Amino acid sequence: MRITTNQILRNYKSNLATSLTNLDSARVKVMTGRKFNATAEDPASALRASVLERKYVRNNDYLELVKDVQSFQDSQEDAAMQINTIAKQLSKQYGLEALNGTNGSLDTRETYADAWRGSQESILLSLNASYEGKYVFAGSDGQKAPFKLGKDTAGNQALFYRNVDVTTGFLYNDDGTLKDNDPAASKERLENLSKDSVFVDLGFGLNINDDSTIDSSSAFNTSLPGINMVGYGEFDNGDPKNMILLMGKIADELEKPDFNYERYRELVNEFDEGRNDVLEVVTTLGTQTEFLTTTRDRLETNEISLATQIDNVVNVDMAEAIMNFSWAQYAYNASLKVGNNILTPSFIDFMR
Repeated sequence: MRITTNQILRNYKSNLATSLTNLDSARVKVMTGRKFNATAEDPASALRASVLERKYVRNNDYLELVKDVQSFQDSQEDAAMQINTIAKQLSKQYGLEALNGTNGSLDTRETYADAWRGSQESILLSLNASYEGKYVFAGSDGQKAPFKLGKDTAGNQALFYRNVDVTTGFLYNDDGTLKDNDPAASKERLENLSKDSVFVDLGFGLNINDDSTIDSSSAFNTSLPGINMVGYGEFDNGDPKNMILLMGKIADELEKPDFNYERYRELVNEFDEGRNDVLEVVTTLGTQTEFLTTTRDRLETNEISLATQIDNVVNVDMAEAIMNFSWAQYAYNASLKVGNNILTPSFIDFMR
């Protein structure tokens, strides 16, 4: 078969262009550290990388949210522990000592009454604790201080949670005037406030029920209404179930000249029942903290796994890439040298 000079030149130029293209591709991979820089170069890997990167970003969003929820719950737990410490001190120290017959004088009882009232204010401050401008015991309305100590329409001391009397459930305006005192609505109002929820999606597959409510097993509830911790409603004898109001009644009883030992003991026992609710909340918060820690560990493990997968799909092995670049450069230089000798002597060169 006859091979012409033009055929040789065409083949040489084509092969030289291929060698130059390979050199440029190897150079780009070394400079960028990526296996491909356009979807067309490797559609399958580009698609897989896109899916992995979306998963990575979503996982990081969940991880940041878990960290924020942990910090928020730490604030709840710290405040709850403060309340529990104060309540324990009142019950075990001031309560028992005041019941002791050696401390029966009015002056001594007034000293203990001052301690109860001072602790009443301390617990109220803890109930209005905030984290980054959001009140931790306000349920879904974290922009306003949830608790306020004041007077009801009869002039008695009352505690209001989001403008609702925690004993009667009556609704008040911001200025303290009565807005709604319907008994049926009041009971339901307190129950609804105690069940107030704020769900966040932490990557468990958020599920919406048929009635448009969130499936509680598929999300994490960050809400902790303060009335669930310090109590609401009334005992059968008419005493408030709220610890703060009971503290006020205990102080009032201590200040009476005709101190009633049995009545005082009854109030202290009711206060101890409320303290058990605080302990239950602290325990629940501890369990949730452990759950959040486990969730955070899982998300951090996923982050490492996804980052490794993305690296395997997208990024080159730099040692291999440099070796390939060196080989491509060697091949291109060799191609240039071959070009110097491509025009071999022909029959024409020997004609005279």
